[in-house]
Amino acid sequence: MTNAFELAMARPERLSMTESEFREFYAFTAGPVKSFLVRTTGNAATADDLLQESYYRFLRAELPEMDRAGQKNYLFRIATNLVRDHFRRHRHTDVPLEDHGGACQSSGIDAAADVRKALAGIEPRERELVWLAYVEGASHREIASITGLKEASIRPLLYRVRQKLAAFLRREKHA
Repeated sequence: MTNAFELAMARPERLSMTESEFREFYAFTAGPVKSFLVRTTGNAATADDLLQESYYRFLRAELPEMDRAGQKNYLFRIATNLVRDHFRRHRHTDVPLEDHGGACQSSGIDAAADVRKALAGIEPRERELVWLAYVEGASHREIASITGLKEASIRPLLYRVRQKLAAFLRREKHA
């Protein structure tokens, strides 16, 4: 587990939840948030750093009363903003794809590699949208809440990203 709770204990009067509540929340959210961060940054070590910082900021935030889903959305929003900040700081560096070794053994290798290449070839914000919509299964309203975009813009943005990914995959198939 992250040591974000221990870091946040420096000023315990500012914490948004108790340690037991945090442990339960962490168990509920750590997997999906870490997966999101790994896919959007392309680097597991960076994802770990951003995951810890996300929880730290979440714990230090003065949150209004909200349910578990609202807390999860708020945490994803923090993580999304941290990813954006990360890419702003590292704008001119390449984002490496992680080596997945022999995970696929047949023509599935090509398909999986093509999808990874396609995702690496789109903007970080587009990767966020794809991940939230198709991996996390978030609704357009939830995606809007997490990303800060207008709900009405989510559908056309997802459409454009799907078109861009499909075009890339078609090119790879014929290459």
